[in-house]
Amino acid sequence: MAQKCVFLDRDGVLNADRVDYVYKVEDLKVKKGVAEALQKLHNNGFLLVVITNQSGIDKGIFTEKDVANVHSEIQNQTGNFIKEFYFSPYHRTLTASLSTKPGSLLFEKAIAKYNIDVSQSWMIGDRFRDLIPAQKVGIKGILVENDYNETSDSYYSKDLLSAVDTYILGS
Repeated sequence: MAQKCVFLDRDGVLNADRVDYVYKVEDLKVKKGVAEALQKLHNNGFLLVVITNQSGIDKGIFTEKDVANVHSEIQNQTGNFIKEFYFSPYHRTLTASLSTKPGSLLFEKAIAKYNIDVSQSWMIGDRFRDLIPAQKVGIKGILVENDYNETSDSYYSKDLLSAVDTYILGS
């Protein structure tokens, strides 16, 4: 049976973003309401998958181990509801890769691995580039916070919990 899923961007959705990257556990600040939102989604049968660009690896600023440590801490602080973290280590100006958003390769990998029903799935991101690959594969997108634009055809919410309550569980 196909699985419904909520795909999540990391920085700006799950945790506060930083100009100089979030790659140290001590710099991680999980946003208010994230743990509650993830628990609600999990309790309603949604698979939770994070898809994130981590271009600081390609730039030599941090390592895959640093990313793994931050992901582990996100799990610790939010109830361990995330099934998998997919990340692209590439920076689009240094390395061409379909795994880097707005490429859709990481979405396609998760869809195949977990037999995801895209018609029942959502992507939540804080930038339009987060939603582009989801739309390519037929997943509805919700934009939170940063790139709000009234002319956009995307759904918009102030934060993750509001997106979950208004669009995903409220629909």
